[in-house]
Amino acid sequence: MAARDHSHRHNHTKKVPLFPFLSLLCFISIFLLLSLIKKTSVPSQSRQSFQFHRSDESDPGVSHRSCDYSDGTWVYDPSARSARYDNTCKEIFKGWNCISGNKANARDIINWRWKPRQCDLPSFDPESFLRKYRDTSIGFVGDSLNRNMFVSLFCSLKRVSNDLKKWRPAGADRGFTFLQYNLTIAYHRTNLLARYGRWSANTNGGELESLGYKEGYRVDVDIPEGTWGDAPRFHDILIFNTGHWWWAPSKFDPVKSPMLFFERSQPVIPPISPDEGLDIVLKHMVLFVEKKMRSGSIKFFCTQSPRHFEGGDWDQGGSCQRLKPLLPEQVEELFSLKNNGTNVEARLVNQHLLEALKGSDFQILDITHMSEFRADAHPSTAGGKKHDDCMHWCLPGITDTWNDLFVEYLNNIKVRN
Repeated sequence: MAARDHSHRHNHTKKVPLFPFLSLLCFISIFLLLSLIKKTSVPSQSRQSFQFHRSDESDPGVSHRSCDYSDGTWVYDPSARSARYDNTCKEIFKGWNCISGNKANARDIINWRWKPRQCDLPSFDPESFLRKYRDTSIGFVGDSLNRNMFVSLFCSLKRVSNDLKKWRPAGADRGFTFLQYNLTIAYHRTNLLARYGRWSANTNGGELESLGYKEGYRVDVDIPEGTWGDAPRFHDILIFNTGHWWWAPSKFDPVKSPMLFFERSQPVIPPISPDEGLDIVLKHMVLFVEKKMRSGSIKFFCTQSPRHFEGGDWDQGGSCQRLKPLLPEQVEELFSLKNNGTNVEARLVNQHLLEALKGSDFQILDITHMSEFRADAHPSTAGGKKHDDCMHWCLPGITDTWNDLFVEYLNNIKVRN
């Protein structure tokens, strides 16, 4: 009996392991290790809450100071940069080729450098861009101002890589692939983003006819124009713009050929104004793009490019003869909403854009204010038209700076993601 008791006590002693003590020790070690990692790691940010920062080149994952790239001034510095391309780039539309068109200050336009107050905006390196965005497709979607920006990017890249193929992916108006890098850039022309076309009253009558409308333009606010409808599925990066055609009485005469809006194939009754239509179109198009684009894609929206007509609009003898950027007080005189001047369109459109993009995962490329200064950078009489072209931009020119901004934002997004 004593032996059994001894044996029982012996077995019981053998069954008391060191496991609880070892477990506690491991738990404490893991806790300390995780605490150390948490202290030394860089917090991640989703794209929705992303704020653009200039990064220290020695540690690209760490941000230091935020920068408002739209707040700055133009500095004349002819030694700061050389032209990244010249007037021999064949993709430059003839009316924008101010050097070939003999504009007086055509070669001087690029000597003005945009200097943000809080940081620097570096000129992007085309060769580095091609390497970094290998196997990527980039689409510009919008009116001729987006084509202006597309051509600037193309000519910059072509200067360092001439091994390319011309083609038009997914309904694009024009496009190119840089074969060595499998990098595609394309331009999808669309004036309103939404589908539109001529409309006439029919013999059967209808709600619009009963209100006295006989003809105009039908705008389907919930249907993207076919030129870019497939672009979100194809491109990895999209850059949108719109606005100039929405304030174009010469295209959509409010009496003779008004914009008539349709939703779900039915006319919007009572008829609404173009600015109300723009709000509805933007709402639908933002949702369409966010739904159709692949996960991980990047979406930009450019703010409005300003016009610089002085002395009247384009069809009223307006001109843009300045050879230097405007002073801040001159900018306010031309663009302040309270002055209701010829060129207030830019800031009006931006109010609609910024409201529509709230809560979306679009990145906003604010090119408006920096461009408001550059009354000197339009083709003017060198555009070859019967009137001064004070809307589009000379190439080489200010849209090169827009691309500097685009690439800077893009690089920061890629670093953070």
